[in-house]
Amino acid sequence: MADKKVIFVAFAIEDERQRDFLKGQSLLTNSPFEYIDMSVKEAYASEWKEKVRTRIRRSDGVIALISKNSLTSSGQKWEIACAREEGKRVLGIWAYTDDRTRIEGVNTVVWTWDAIKNFINGL
Repeated sequence: MADKKVIFVAFAIEDERQRDFLKGQSLLTNSPFEYIDMSVKEAYASEWKEKVRTRIRRSDGVIALISKNSLTSSGQKWEIACAREEGKRVLGIWAYTDDRTRIEGVNTVVWTWDAIKNFINGL
């Protein structure tokens, strides 16, 4: 396999546990991506936004964990908007099997290893 891709993960802080599951998945030896953790604690601090923008620029793509919490997460909304401004492809994956929340403009799919792998291989 070619070089690992660097993926930025955007998530609502309430979905931190799902982010941890994704991180666990990325640590598998055959994972096609490298994981960058940028937990959102201060959604409004401009310093935070500058750091996130830098990390998004360094990333090959963005995976957004989508749930009902995404609708009220100002930090996650900003990360997705920033990824678009920086020309990064964004894949939404539903964080929970019983939650099919949709975010306008984010192509969201069921969380499967193949869906993630196909997105990353297409970057």
